[in-house]
Amino acid sequence: MADNYVGGIVLTINGTDYEITSLEPTLRTGRTVVRTMNRQGRALGTSKGVADYDLRITVPIPKEGEPDWNALMDAKITIEPQDGGGQKETWTGVFLIELGSSFQVDGEATRALTVGALNYYKE
Repeated sequence: MADNYVGGIVLTINGTDYEITSLEPTLRTGRTVVRTMNRQGRALGTSKGVADYDLRITVPIPKEGEPDWNALMDAKITIEPQDGGGQKETWTGVFLIELGSSFQVDGEATRALTVGALNYYKE
């Protein structure tokens, strides 16, 4: 029996689809080690933290009609598999943290977006 995996994805920001070359979501739990003095000489627990979400998105630069990435504030980002398998993943309260560009001799020009999100869920 062959294993089936999710292939390409579709990125949607506030209801508009965008072409992307890569997407790298990251979750930071905010948990920290609580160090105490004890006979074992090691930490015995952790404290609960505040989770935050970062996404690194690479998009090709279109000749016309590039979105105003600087205005990205309180947006909703959804990714879904193109082949219909898997689950939709959604980040809300999305805001731009960093915007960069890349120009290469043998490749397309791209924008590198680093965005933060306040919430994440699967549909």
